[in-house]
Amino acid sequence: MYVRDAKNRDEAWLLDAIERLGLDDVAFRSRDYVIAVDEESGDRAGFGRLRLHRGDDVERIELTGIGVLPEWRGRGVGAHVVERLVDTASAEGFETVYVLTDQPDYLTQFGFDEVDTDDLPSALSDRLAEKREFLGGGVVGLHVDVDDFEMPDRLRDAFKNADAGDPDGDEGDTEEPVESPEDFGIDPESATYKYDTGR
Repeated sequence: MYVRDAKNRDEAWLLDAIERLGLDDVAFRSRDYVIAVDEESGDRAGFGRLRLHRGDDVERIELTGIGVLPEWRGRGVGAHVVERLVDTASAEGFETVYVLTDQPDYLTQFGFDEVDTDDLPSALSDRLAEKREFLGGGVVGLHVDVDDFEMPDRLRDAFKNADAGDPDGDEGDTEEPVESPEDFGIDPESATYKYDTGR
């Protein structure tokens, strides 16, 4: 499993995944995204993006649109998408990354802290109002200094060993089912099996 920058060919997949997960696609540009990919199968597992905001003569960076496909959840995919985005923001010269979310507990494990609405930069205050309208109440602002970001070991280990979940929910079932003649509509008491055409 690894995280890479999105390519033009990922655009249709991203738009479909964003719609499936009910995420915000405001100002969508595929080149702003990163995508987590399974290196063995090539399956895309999750994604996220950075969005630049200008205001108060200062640029701010927002981490947004984080999504993990249901079959890949619980495997550290979202954590590594977040890590890649924070690293990218740091490389671009940002010291602080903001996020507006209705799931703050997920991000606080990485060192994000809640920001009082009155203390958000003006561009992000406007964005907070948009997100609250889109997601409903409960959306809060968080921020992290890029040097304070921490990846829990359990999520790093989960990501190293990630593979897609079993979509049938049969994970762990390794035995093939035993088929009987009755499964094929054959009565074993009366069938002769040897070239019997029923004539």
